[in-house]
Amino acid sequence: MPIENHQTAVEKIDALLKMLTGIGGLRLKYRITAGAGAADPNKFESREIYVEIAGPDVDLVLERNAELLRSLEHIAAKMLRLEPEEHDVISFDARGYKATRALELRLAADTAAEQVRKSQQPYNFAPMNSRERRMLHLALRAHEDLRSESSGEGMRRYVVVYPKNWQPQAAPAAGIARARTFGRG
Repeated sequence: MPIENHQTAVEKIDALLKMLTGIGGLRLKYRITAGAGAADPNKFESREIYVEIAGPDVDLVLERNAELLRSLEHIAAKMLRLEPEEHDVISFDARGYKATRALELRLAADTAAEQVRKSQQPYNFAPMNSRERRMLHLALRAHEDLRSESSGEGMRRYVVVYPKNWQPQAAPAAGIARARTFGRG
């Protein structure tokens, strides 16, 4: 368990949110749940601390695909000195955004799986953050005839779905392929 003292962690998150609402002037309410009560019922996250945000300014938190919500999560994880692979032990949500996004990702995974089965070609998702990539990988586990991998680097990292035994086709041997040139020469 990465978080040794839930009470201390809750106090630090509470102080962060008080500063955000006090100095930042955001009209938000929040509830912090720690321990067993914070567990993710969908089992996509192994969360130990769950923060629910509501209030008149919740729309600001959810703008730009919940960029501020994810930023708060990231800052809280850094404050608690969690390693990157441990960041899913803390989760912030507002208006069920993350549950809705998890459902969207599951549906996208199922759609991609069907497309890969039909075409027998890999399917590339758009770049996304590490939590969403993980959710896709978990959703794709149910499709035993397929496999998924992450590709790319940094902010451009994305998930690729392959038929289970897919191998890239070999490039034509040098000298065999001929290029045609069109236009003025």
